[in-house]
Amino acid sequence: MRREQYKRLIMFFASVLIVAIQTGVFAYAWFREYHVSAIIGRRYGYWGHWALIALYALMVVLVSRLFSAFKVGYQRVLDVVLSQIFSVLLVNVVAYLQLALIGRWRFLQYVGPMLRVTAVNLAAVVLWVLFMRLIYTKIYPPHEILLVYGKINPKSLMKKMEGRRDKYIISGTVCLDKGIDYIRKEIPNYQAVVIGDIPSHERNMILKFCFENNMRCYCQPKISDIMIMSSEKIHLFDTPLLLFRNRGLTVEQQVLKRAFDIVCSLLMLILLSPILLLIAILVKCYDGGPVLYRQPRLTKGGKVFQVYKFRSMSVDSEKNGARLAMKGDSRVTPIGKVLRNIHFDELPQLFNIIRGDMSLVGPRPERPEIAAQYRKKLPEFDYRLKVKAGLTGYAQVYGKYNTTPYDKLKLDLTYIENYSFALDLQLIATTIKILFQKENTEGVEQWQVTAAAEQDARRNPKEAK
Repeated sequence: MRREQYKRLIMFFASVLIVAIQTGVFAYAWFREYHVSAIIGRRYGYWGHWALIALYALMVVLVSRLFSAFKVGYQRVLDVVLSQIFSVLLVNVVAYLQLALIGRWRFLQYVGPMLRVTAVNLAAVVLWVLFMRLIYTKIYPPHEILLVYGKINPKSLMKKMEGRRDKYIISGTVCLDKGIDYIRKEIPNYQAVVIGDIPSHERNMILKFCFENNMRCYCQPKISDIMIMSSEKIHLFDTPLLLFRNRGLTVEQQVLKRAFDIVCSLLMLILLSPILLLIAILVKCYDGGPVLYRQPRLTKGGKVFQVYKFRSMSVDSEKNGARLAMKGDSRVTPIGKVLRNIHFDELPQLFNIIRGDMSLVGPRPERPEIAAQYRKKLPEFDYRLKVKAGLTGYAQVYGKYNTTPYDKLKLDLTYIENYSFALDLQLIATTIKILFQKENTEGVEQWQVTAAAEQDARRNPKEAK
């Protein structure tokens, strides 16, 4: 318990350390190579040196936070390593352009010192992640957790948490049928509690018990919980109120988001045009079928539009009706498999963004017939349609292709209810890492037509014991 109090402080100083190391390497290169070069000359005064170095340190902090590169105790090691690598590369590219501007673009060929800075910083951040991960796991071993569940089978949640045994160990499970008194007696035998999808009344009783006894508690949020988390606090009198505007994005946010979508999409189309052309040639040469695949999808307000994708399946892939891609789906072509793994089959959606059908960031556009199946079991699924569909988004980053509709809805609502331009930037930056994570493209099971895992919910919950 005492060590838990210092967790944030330890990680803060660890973050300061890696920022200081990267900044120190850049400062060394500036003083020893760039500042004394004939191109720049000795025109910088005392404060000019430190302003340039402070600006570099600020870029390291901001870009690292954008990529979540400091969360060494929260994310997987590979995730943090990739975040740090992308941060170093982006910061040093911007820093080099800044130095080129200082030198009036006369030393674009003088790239050696910055390459050495990049190499040293890459080695430093990788070693830092590995070292801090080792220290973190020594100081903060995984918690032994009690899982409390109700009528819904907890196997799915258990499987997800067991995938992070560096943080969580499900040491015991207890069904709500045992009664609140029995659960209260069990809780002190563990270090933390996970509350599954159980009725609100019983959940509140367990939450209050954990609060009274200073017990760490994890809880699966309900749809209403996500709305509450984003509400505005009103203090007009001695009775606190929560304000729910329930309006989606404001006009100002919509204008800024649209302008950002157009500019970024045009730049990406220009920069990626050689890759787009190469993919088009490969798709066409494989089986002679069409390069692009058009499909009706849903966007803001339930509007149906035609989404563009590079064709990744055989021409007659849906002769038996619409269904999501399965694990090991034989309909996926060899080229399509590669495109799906790196998500490049989605790139033609940049044209949808320019047309105004989609946004760079937003809920994944669902097919009307599949969304209709989801609504039968989950009427709230259309809550996702308060904003435009997106090329990437909260559910795409933190979920998977086969994420259940209920979890997908909660992820998308988290984005909608907490929208900000900074969140869009963070999700775009995080998307880069997704290209290196194959599990995010994992298809549904062979028995599923959609991502709705109904069979799991029908099984006897007591099987999870």
